[in-house]
Amino acid sequence: MNTIITVGRQFGSAGHVIAERIAEHFGIKCYDRELLARAAKESGFCEEIFEHHDERPTSSFLYNLVMDTYSFGYNAASFVDMPISHKVFIAQFDAIKSLADEGPCVIVGRCADYALAERKNLVRLFICADMDDRIKRVCERFEITPEKAKERIIRMDKQRSSYYNYYATGKWGRAATYDLCVNSGLLGVEGTTEMLIDYITRFDGRQK
Repeated sequence: MNTIITVGRQFGSAGHVIAERIAEHFGIKCYDRELLARAAKESGFCEEIFEHHDERPTSSFLYNLVMDTYSFGYNAASFVDMPISHKVFIAQFDAIKSLADEGPCVIVGRCADYALAERKNLVRLFICADMDDRIKRVCERFEITPEKAKERIIRMDKQRSSYYNYYATGKWGRAATYDLCVNSGLLGVEGTTEMLIDYITRFDGRQK
């Protein structure tokens, strides 16, 4: 196994569960919120800062500032003067690249596909599902009403979309941004996981 797998996901689509099962099948690590702890450890910031800024959009002005600095390099002096959102962005991207350098793994969300875009051993997946399926799953998971579940789904999708669309060159959830987009509601968690494992296995075989 020599493949890095990134998983974008709609809220309530079981993307996290599917990512974990893929990682378990291949005997590799899965990083979702664990990525925040890694970024905190490597940057020296407390983990709560990363939790607060996790996949949250920023202003267009800050986006330009971040991308200019990330593209052209930064030194210790400039890093000290950066806004905290800027530092979190850079620390998280550095952590993603560091994890990928260590070997095959599954990374969930957080523009990982964009951070690792130049790697040839990268498979970019996106998990979606119909709203009714997602509402049912969120209701069961959080024990809330369908109305509350739908509100949470819309809010989280908007947040993830805004974050991705600020930082990445592609568009969140659009097929052209990924190698494969899958509706998990059609095959269920088990069927979707099996299909993706087959896809990744075939891709990995072509890399050898």
